[in-house]
Amino acid sequence: MLSHVQVFCFLASYTLALLLEASRLWFRRGGAGRLLALGLVVAGWIAHSAFLYYAAEHANGSPLSSYRDWMLLAAWALVLVYFYLACFHPAQNFGIFFLPLVLGLIAAAHWLAKAEPFPRGPASQVWGVIHGTSIMAATVTVLFSFAAGVMYLWQAQRLKHKRPARVALRLPSLEWLQTANARALVASMLLVGLAVASGMVLNLLSQSPGVPWSDPVVLGTLAMFGWLLLHVIIGAFYRPMRQGRKVAYLTLVSFGFLVLALALGMLKTKHGGEEQKQFIDLQNSNATRL
Repeated sequence: MLSHVQVFCFLASYTLALLLEASRLWFRRGGAGRLLALGLVVAGWIAHSAFLYYAAEHANGSPLSSYRDWMLLAAWALVLVYFYLACFHPAQNFGIFFLPLVLGLIAAAHWLAKAEPFPRGPASQVWGVIHGTSIMAATVTVLFSFAAGVMYLWQAQRLKHKRPARVALRLPSLEWLQTANARALVASMLLVGLAVASGMVLNLLSQSPGVPWSDPVVLGTLAMFGWLLLHVIIGAFYRPMRQGRKVAYLTLVSFGFLVLALALGMLKTKHGGEEQKQFIDLQNSNATRL
């Protein structure tokens, strides 16, 4: 079924969404037109994801490591950024600026970029760096949102009971903390998603049996990603979810998922051990050739 998904499928969806976005410059459209454009973007992104997954599954060499694949991945990520901006800032015409870049990347990938994959060794190193960096960055953003959430609840409690602020303890305004919380949660979702996707590619690149889906670290990471994704999707269409105490409490729950994932990572699991062994073996083989 996935083999029938072609570049034209998501290219056409993004093009129609761009035309709808452009029509807003000349015609006043209601919410139905905006929802239709977002629906086309979502449909295109699903087809885009299916195309990349099938390409990774049936790659002759290293999956998702050619110049064509990297350009399609960049377009895939840019669509996510546009979707976030379009959902949270519906009055703005972000599509006029983002969607042409997406279409340009897809066109260049399909007609200009080389499809030959990089050698498996260098590809594993690149994807390993992406995987590790995205996990580290996601950890930082979740911790930042947790700190901002605690500060928000502290400030809100003080204002509710009309307690005077301590001179030695100065905190940002509730508006700033609310915005920081919401944006940090979205950034965490994107980074955890990148970590999950890059981990799947590393599994495909592995010469030996990869990390199973039942691994505790994998399950903890997937649960965290599912929670963050659910919050972002609901918050995009239900504004109270990203306002006031609700978003602060959500950051506390996200911090709980992070602690769980880190605790599982310190247990004896297959996650990380096999990848580290492959990296060491690769370094040793390179040193031997030199």
